[in-house]
Amino acid sequence: MSQTKYKKVASELSVQEKQVEVTVKLLDEGGTIPFISRYRKEMTGSLDEVQVAAIRDRMQQLIDLDKRREAIIKSMKDLNVLTPELESQINNAETMVLLEDIYLPYKPKRKTKASVARERGLQPLADKIFEQSNIDIEIEAAKYIDEEKGLPSSADALAGARDILAEYMSENADLRAKMRMFFFNKGSFHSRLIKGKEEAGQKYKDYFDWTGAVKSAPSHRVLALRRAEKEIVLTLDIEVPEEEAVLILENMFVTSRNAAAGEVKIAAADSFKRLIKPSMETEIRLLTKKAADTEAIRVFADNARQLLLAAPVGQKRIMAIDPGFRTGCKVVCLDEQGQLIENTNIYPHNGNESSKEAAKSIRFLADKYKIEAIAIGNGTAGRETETFVRSLDLTDAIVVMVNESGASIYSASDVAREEFPDKDITVRGAVSIGRRLMDPLAELVKIDPKSIGVGQYQHDVDQTHLQTSLDDTVISCVNSIGVELNTASKQILSYISGLGPQLAQNIVEHRNKNGAFKRRSDLKQIPRLGEKAFEQAAGFLRIRNSEHPLDGSAVHPERYSLVEKMAKDLGCTLEDLIKEDKFRKQIRLQNYVSESVGLPTLNDILNELAKPGLDPRDQFEAFTFSEGINAITDLRVGMTLPGIVTNITAFGAFIDIGVHQDGLVHVSQLSNKFVKDPNDVVKVSQKVQVKVTEVDIPRKRIALTMKIEEAAPAKPKFKKPERVEVRSVPKPKPETDIAIKLAALRNKFS
Repeated sequence: MSQTKYKKVASELSVQEKQVEVTVKLLDEGGTIPFISRYRKEMTGSLDEVQVAAIRDRMQQLIDLDKRREAIIKSMKDLNVLTPELESQINNAETMVLLEDIYLPYKPKRKTKASVARERGLQPLADKIFEQSNIDIEIEAAKYIDEEKGLPSSADALAGARDILAEYMSENADLRAKMRMFFFNKGSFHSRLIKGKEEAGQKYKDYFDWTGAVKSAPSHRVLALRRAEKEIVLTLDIEVPEEEAVLILENMFVTSRNAAAGEVKIAAADSFKRLIKPSMETEIRLLTKKAADTEAIRVFADNARQLLLAAPVGQKRIMAIDPGFRTGCKVVCLDEQGQLIENTNIYPHNGNESSKEAAKSIRFLADKYKIEAIAIGNGTAGRETETFVRSLDLTDAIVVMVNESGASIYSASDVAREEFPDKDITVRGAVSIGRRLMDPLAELVKIDPKSIGVGQYQHDVDQTHLQTSLDDTVISCVNSIGVELNTASKQILSYISGLGPQLAQNIVEHRNKNGAFKRRSDLKQIPRLGEKAFEQAAGFLRIRNSEHPLDGSAVHPERYSLVEKMAKDLGCTLEDLIKEDKFRKQIRLQNYVSESVGLPTLNDILNELAKPGLDPRDQFEAFTFSEGINAITDLRVGMTLPGIVTNITAFGAFIDIGVHQDGLVHVSQLSNKFVKDPNDVVKVSQKVQVKVTEVDIPRKRIALTMKIEEAAPAKPKFKKPERVEVRSVPKPKPETDIAIKLAALRNKFS
């Protein structure tokens, strides 16, 4: 059975069957996705993280399908309805939907109209009618009249028989497959406003009376409609051409033209309206919700990745300010490692005297701690505080607005309380703002990824799927950069391949008790950190200035001996091999290929030796919003403003322009060229220039464009014609128009 699964997954993902088999084996042995994709390239055929994750997820789906298959077979055996033919159909079913369709007629269910009719003994009548032979249905039905059974007339008997037929039709697997496609291809969503909800549902105004095709409904629209329905603002229905739908049933089940066939037609219409339509509507709603969830989660994960990998300002002395009006601004000073060294409150917005005192405090702290960067939260009073700080002309420090989404969640968390037990949540929040500027990844891993401000509808999608996707994203980001073993928090260590929360805690406790790690191999002294965990984690943990030169690189300890052999063959030290390009250029990689090490790993090693432990993130660039544009009321159509991309969706990108309300650049406005995927044009945290095209203050909506206005074509400049010599040319004999026309006619008829 496993080989069948490997073959299927390989075909679906366009990889080799052997690649799937090896990857599954590595995963089953406890391998993590980052480790497998980075350090087992020869075994997997250089599969990347996305491919390894896809194999993991698809194999799990097939395992779940097999579990359900076994449960259905057991249930049908217990019910004594399993035949060899049904068992074959069940074993050959390749999707959960088909599996459930096969099982549906035999699935134990609550009392239905059909089950009541069967209890009254009407199954033989239903079978007779379904044969659609030339019978007198009144005479046949009269045989079943029985007042004690609730059948006082032949009409009642016929109605019961039709109930049995309607249920039979609705449970036919072939019909359900056809209906499913019909609803998907011909169905339309129709949303309507619930009376009296006009004001409460203003943000859903576009959907007050909206119709759209099911098959082309974008994910964000499906989720918006479902949220509006959940908030009891709109009703949402799926509508299909009913006559066309009933015709599908008639074509499948009506085989004659007689009285019995007439009863089957009535049963078909009832089956669609009462059983099939509600069932299919539920299925299509689930199907479109699942597709919308998948797309929304993908977009969310992409945004989260870009935010987590945003450029760090690095190890600098930072002042961080959590701004506020009436309650003042919380100011903290952090050293190069992000440790809190002082905190205070200032009140720059509470009158002239308070403003002077605030200025005095900022200047004093900036000088005292030689502050290199000032981080200001972008929440309430953020722009006003930024203007105040910039007015102080602190030439030695850059001033940066920092997205504070989720800072309040962090400040109230157990993590923050553990680190700052004697500080209030406002101080903790300010510290988080400063650390986000220093290293976004190291700080953002401390909070739930759903709270970092880059998703849409994250509370509406499948939470298990979302959590798995976001965990994969965070793990991928952390391991792609690696962490400094001697300074990393337990939160970021917990995302390192092979560790987890408990081992991360053990590492920090060992570090606090015994001092800094001197070599990677010292990790083996950590309680419960065995050989497997060391194998998975070691390559992603860095030790600067370690006793071993390779401990600060991404070269795995299992390959140290190989690199040492390279150095020995060249007659140089490891340090020389790392520092001197001339030695690395002499390495002939082919000489070091073996059964376990191939060119993919050797090339990785060579690249790492050239730039050991290099942080792949971009260089930090300071950014400034437009002065005087602090609120949505300050905006005017036509303004051109600098902004930062905060969120990317399938329909466009949201841009922070410094007015406490992000504007939207619709996908059609991202470029002068056609844009299919906004990610092709913009990235989260990217600096952009936008123009305001619309401002809707009541709905708090700002429309922006990134299109560049094409300049009007310049008027051609004509030079004064040069003087030329004109020579006399013999003039042709004059010809009149009539002469020319007569000549043409003669030629035509000659």
